[in-house]
Amino acid sequence: MRFLRTFWRFLISVQLLPALEGGEETLVGGQAVLEGVMMRSPHAWAIACRKPSGEVSTHSEALERPSEKHKWMAWPVVRGVITLGHAMTLGFRALRFSANVALEELQPEPTPNKKKLEISGWLAAVNIVISVGFFIFMYKFLPLLAATELKKVDPVFGGQIMFNLVDGIVRIALFLLFIWGVSLLRDIHRVYEYHGAEHKTVFAFENGDPLETASVQKYSTFHPRCGTSFLMTVMLISILVYTVIPVHTFWSRFGIRIALLPVIAGLSYEIIRFAAKHRGSLFALMTAPGLWLQRITTQPPTDDQAQCAITALEHAMELEKQRGGDLVIA
Repeated sequence: MRFLRTFWRFLISVQLLPALEGGEETLVGGQAVLEGVMMRSPHAWAIACRKPSGEVSTHSEALERPSEKHKWMAWPVVRGVITLGHAMTLGFRALRFSANVALEELQPEPTPNKKKLEISGWLAAVNIVISVGFFIFMYKFLPLLAATELKKVDPVFGGQIMFNLVDGIVRIALFLLFIWGVSLLRDIHRVYEYHGAEHKTVFAFENGDPLETASVQKYSTFHPRCGTSFLMTVMLISILVYTVIPVHTFWSRFGIRIALLPVIAGLSYEIIRFAAKHRGSLFALMTAPGLWLQRITTQPPTDDQAQCAITALEHAMELEKQRGGDLVIA
């Protein structure tokens, strides 16, 4: 039963992955995982997870910045797509690591005739397939279907602007319902608490405060570079982009929504990046709904949870210094 519970937590957390991760490749960022936090610097990443026994399990690795290997990956818009893909890949690895840490104490001493209990490669692959299918069905197919059916009820909803506005509103409503609904689950609520711990720790680091529990806990859980803000920006930008594409059949609209995902993600990344540096700009207002939404996706952490985030960041920065990284705080 505990294995199924851990796999279920892992599955839901993967659906939330874009909302739980934040930051960019030139800055410190992180992500909440199961009973822990992953932190990354430009050239390293580390994870700290608390076992049921109370012991903290850590892991760290060097990290390559794609834009340092290929200059074109640093181009505006393109860098957003590359950074997001890189972050999602790393985030999935971190979630899988945290799930396996949770499973360790279910079988602390595997025998030669019994395999170690863990999220295997094929289970992880199944999870990815389910997650991608869920995303396309929930946030692309259902909103489009709802807008199409509403157009049949009243022609006023058939106009290009009104149709895509309805489609966008339904998409946002489904997203809000999902993240609120899973927040009622105690296990996911704890993930949101670790998400808060990650934000507080990043704030403390960015302001030059010592990485101590008391210093970290005084900061807000709301951070402008959060994945929640990114997702909300993606949904708002998508309404505008879909409105200017002159397609009218159901399947052509569905295809466009899939095909333009990288473009919209890249544009949203640039807006979030600009808004984080220019808090008083018009673009900052566009990211405001994402900050409001963090009232759900981030929760005040306990001192133990904050300590996990601190430990992860300390390990990442230690490896960053070993690699001669020159961190830029912006």
